[in-house]
Amino acid sequence: MTPSAQAADTTVTFTVQGQNLAVSAPASAALSNTSFGGTATGQLGTVTVNDQRGGVPVPWTATVTSTALTTGAGGANQSIPNSDVEYWSGPATSTNGSGTFTPGQATAAAAVMLSSAQTAFAHTGGGGANSASWNPTLIVNVPTTVAAGQYSGTITHSVA
Repeated sequence: MTPSAQAADTTVTFTVQGQNLAVSAPASAALSNTSFGGTATGQLGTVTVNDQRGGVPVPWTATVTSTALTTGAGGANQSIPNSDVEYWSGPATSTNGSGTFTPGQATAAAAVMLSSAQTAFAHTGGGGANSASWNPTLIVNVPTTVAAGQYSGTITHSVA
């Protein structure tokens, strides 16, 4: 008599741990100098969204805001409102992962005022980890009524 075949099954389990959704941007950027009524412009440097949450789909939207730009104590005639600050993301400088990566403003003609939060970049569809980088341009329209001086403010990128 032939012995019957025997089998033993083992169920294997493990977890793929998702990480987080993060945005990074340069700590500082210098714009071009200008005169009263002119424009100060420049690229901010590489902004990157890194999505390590995993999952399907994994949409995200990066937004951008600006404070007023001030000089001195920021008093009378020492402030440029954020409504005079324009932003355009430009196209992606690099992407990784699947899905659709969409710039908020692909060209200079699509620049938006930062008087309220604006979309800088977005990702839809796809699955798994992904990332996108871009090098946005800032344009500050300098009023003729402001004081001379070095102006500064904060550009904030957020992602959710």
